Amino acid sequence: MWQPYQPLVLRIIHGLTAVFTILALLTAYWTYDVYDGRWGQIPLPKFDEIEGIHGTFGLWTLLIFPLLVFYAFHRGQKRLIQTNSWEKITKINQKGWWYHLHRLVNTIILFSLTFAVFTGKMMDEKWLPNGELNHGWYYGHLIAWLMLIISLAFHLLMSAKVGGLPFLLSIINWSYKSQDSPSKWKSQIKAYWSNFRLSLFKDWWISSSWIKWLELIIWISLGAAWIISLIKEIE
Repeated sequence: MWQPYQPLVLRIIHGLTAVFTILALLTAYWTYDVYDGRWGQIPLPKFDEIEGIHGTFGLWTLLIFPLLVFYAFHRGQKRLIQTNSWEKITKINQKGWWYHLHRLVNTIILFSLTFAVFTGKMMDEKWLPNGELNHGWYYGHLIAWLMLIISLAFHLLMSAKVGGLPFLLSIINWSYKSQDSPSKWKSQIKAYWSNFRLSLFKDWWISSSWIKWLELIIWISLGAAWIISLIKEIE
């Protein structure tokens, strides 16, 4: 069966982010079930260490997620919302409508995950064990969990709709072309940095595309999550 080719770096970054995110989502519900459960719960085993495990998966997600953001907004920008996407999405009967919707969903899931890791970093690990369930950041984290569940479901549905089974299988296919060989990564990274110029950032900054502001919002949110978290640790 023919499969579209996905770059190896994308598959690794996307795969790691997906695994850590799904594990964080599952342990997040278990944490809610143990310490909260006001809006319904499943009788899961009471496991006090589950919050720490959830935090670990959340941290791993936060560490790998910036790589996915960088890739998505640069080498993978065609998979995200475009300047004409809103106009295309309003024309439901137009050819290619599903592709534009898929790009919108891909963009939304990046923001959903950003919101999830940001609100998670704003929380105090002592709140839930102490029964402090009415903090704004905790409610925000619950909303982020729900948003991420919904956007992840639509991401999978749109991927299946647009690419079908061959596209889904291409994400987990570990064969790669010679130019994607890990043995060439070191030289490719050196070449990238040797060609890097501040003018590239300047060109990005003066670009008329409003897509850059979406990327900037995510980078600011991720940076703020780390800075505020470090400030809280110092205090």
